[in-house]
Amino acid sequence: MENRPRALRQLLARPGIIRSMGVHDVLTAMLLERIGFECLFLGGFSTSASLLGLPDLNFIGLAEMADALRRMAGRISIPLIADGDTGHGDLHNVVRTVREIEAAGAAAVILEDQVFPKRCGHFEGKKVIAAEEMVLKLKAALGARVAPDLVVVARTDAAAPCGLDEAIDRANRYCEAGADVACVEAPLSRRDLEEIARRVRHPKLVNMLSFGKTPLLPASELEAMGYKLVVAPIETLLAAAKTVREIGAAFLRQGHLRGHEERMMSLEEIKGVLGVEEFLSLREKIV
Repeated sequence: MENRPRALRQLLARPGIIRSMGVHDVLTAMLLERIGFECLFLGGFSTSASLLGLPDLNFIGLAEMADALRRMAGRISIPLIADGDTGHGDLHNVVRTVREIEAAGAAAVILEDQVFPKRCGHFEGKKVIAAEEMVLKLKAALGARVAPDLVVVARTDAAAPCGLDEAIDRANRYCEAGADVACVEAPLSRRDLEEIARRVRHPKLVNMLSFGKTPLLPASELEAMGYKLVVAPIETLLAAAKTVREIGAAFLRQGHLRGHEERMMSLEEIKGVLGVEEFLSLREKIV
């Protein structure tokens, strides 16, 4: 299998912004790889919703996230960025988080400076740990890597509770401590996005969350500002949820789904994505 952390580093080193999307299940990841995405993101929000039907409030544990990541990495070949939350606890938990996520097939792990238990970056009431404590967590994470190519993304949620200046300072400190990429979560305006891009002196990831706190800008504008990686973190989940609700309501109302086929992938198409013929022809290939 290709060295996916190295592949992600190659993407980060080449010119241009990297477009990525969050994925909530294996099939979604397979579909996005097929249409041309070079990098995908597995976040806590979508994983908690899809596996447990629960919000992003620390219901998902490390083992569940690693299992979801392992299943996904086994069916796609492009790099996966995995949500490591706060590292699931103290320094020793951070070490275990990095090793489990790396062993499950991730190319990168995101660690954030929220107080444990954390909450979604666009929820209210976030609190952050001291910057010095986060630096220790990042150093523990860097030392825990088996493969030195594993990318460590340092996310700060300090903008809401502490102000944008503090968040920018933290982002720079975290990368100076060894993190490869910085993410200032939930900027509130174009001006905030521009300020972050100008003052954070390291590769930058930005989340473009539909219906969130941050204004949605095209990747081309974010690239011009200086961002390296843009992620639509939960949009596949939101789109799937709306489609399922609408299709289900139509079936209850009409008793059939004629006329709704344009919202669905055909049976032949889904068989192709899943590799039905490849598996059914295996006996003939090996006899």
